[in-house]
Amino acid sequence: MNGDKTKTDTSATSATSSSQTQEQKPEEPKKESAPAEYTSALNKAKTYSDMMHMSKQGIYEQLTSEAGEKFKPEAAQYAVDNLKADYNANALAKAKDYQKTMSMSPDAIRDQLTSDADEKFTPEEAQYAVDNLNK
Repeated sequence: MNGDKTKTDTSATSATSSSQTQEQKPEEPKKESAPAEYTSALNKAKTYSDMMHMSKQGIYEQLTSEAGEKFKPEAAQYAVDNLKADYNANALAKAKDYQKTMSMSPDAIRDQLTSDADEKFTPEEAQYAVDNLNK
């Protein structure tokens, strides 16, 4: 019987250790120890993604722009690397806006979304947006 009890105790300890390991997230300490400029850039990036539905490249350029936010490139890169954004959804929101307000064709919308002078979405994000415009 003592053998069974020890076996049960060991299993419980292993299960506890396993659940503790799963709860730990390696990214959290990194975010907490980030310089204030980095967390400010991340907060601003979240605003650009959530409110303006910008692309990853567009956000980075806005954060580093002399006419924009003027963050250091390292802070902007931290922001876009740590931003939890759905860029397909952002591209779709922009595409719907172009369709509604400018009556653009799907091909013109795709070009606008991928243009280096405009939205800067990836070709895959733009294609997702065009494919889902009327859904």
